[in-house]
Amino acid sequence: MSATMERAGTAAGRPDAVSRARLLAPLLGAASPRIEAERRLTDDALAALHGAGLFRTLLPRAFGGEELDPASHVLMVEEVAAADASAAWCINQGAGCSMAAAYVDPSVARAIWGDRTAVLAWGMGGAVARVVEGGYRVTGRWQFASGHGHAAWMGGHCRVQEPDGSIRLGHDGQPVERTMLFPHDAADWTTGWDVIGLRGTGSDAYAVEDLFVPDAYTVERDTDGDRRIDTPLYRFSTTHLYASGFAGVSLGIARGLLEAFVALARDKTPRASAATLRDSAVVQREVAEATAKLGGARALLLQTLRECWGHAEAGGRLTLDHKVAIRLAATSAIHRAREVGHWAYTEAGATAIFESKPFERRFRDLHAASQQVQGNASHLQTAGSHLLGLYPNPRFL
Repeated sequence: MSATMERAGTAAGRPDAVSRARLLAPLLGAASPRIEAERRLTDDALAALHGAGLFRTLLPRAFGGEELDPASHVLMVEEVAAADASAAWCINQGAGCSMAAAYVDPSVARAIWGDRTAVLAWGMGGAVARVVEGGYRVTGRWQFASGHGHAAWMGGHCRVQEPDGSIRLGHDGQPVERTMLFPHDAADWTTGWDVIGLRGTGSDAYAVEDLFVPDAYTVERDTDGDRRIDTPLYRFSTTHLYASGFAGVSLGIARGLLEAFVALARDKTPRASAATLRDSAVVQREVAEATAKLGGARALLLQTLRECWGHAEAGGRLTLDHKVAIRLAATSAIHRAREVGHWAYTEAGATAIFESKPFERRFRDLHAASQQVQGNASHLQTAGSHLLGLYPNPRFL
């Protein structure tokens, strides 16, 4: 393990990010019902997360961040997710967005992330940024703006329209995607995040019409041309951290479900049985299998990220092999976590359906998390095509 990883983001003698997240677990667990009911992170949870600096783990050190290595970031997210999935989702989303600070002028980065509680959020959607003098005129609508309720700035991913009306294309012949950065109150919001799980993320939709965005407040993420800070973390793409971090969310939720089942099995005696759940040979075997499945997926993800980090620390650029390995490990972790969580919920029986028990919300959150684009089964096909000597679309890696 490298010296950087051993430090795991420690600064000024404070505990590492994983330990800081673990210390927040009781508070986040207690706040979880309110986070879900209010469709946002509660004030006490948000203050604790900011106090622990967890939104800033992937922000450049030059702007008060940690530049935490990806494996440690995943471990931190996992700890938060075991207590509350929506908080973990917002942390990973906000931290991933903050990587854009490595691609903009330092004055812009300080304007956006200068405050200790500053968060940038963005979502997915279709939009066009029309080139004008000094910047762009932007019209578009985006969805799934996780954590926007505590964000002062928003981003909007856009195709770029040249003055002659043509769409700007990249070297691969595909439309360039440039992200516009603008204040939260510059957008019109559509609320109503009525979903099965991850309700506390408040992932609403937003739109702008003919909004002027100065050129300095725009970025083509993850490109050598726009990158201004070339430290090891920023040789990973935001997609790598989103995929890995959201896998950490799923791993944390599944761990919480598995631990809840083990606790239940010690005392619960099923109807028509004289023995507790834990006395069943079938349950004993299946608990072992679930533990191995979850641990194996987790170990593959962490090992992959650590190997890639070592390559980046040595000055290398991530190769296609590295990118495929990250995608495969992250997607597999999301799927294995869902399987283990589903098993734990099912085996808990009728106990699992009550809101007062530690199963029902986690079950919904886990299934909502696995529906997000990072858990899409098509990623396995992408990885498999590369392993078989074909050429996957690099935009999905």
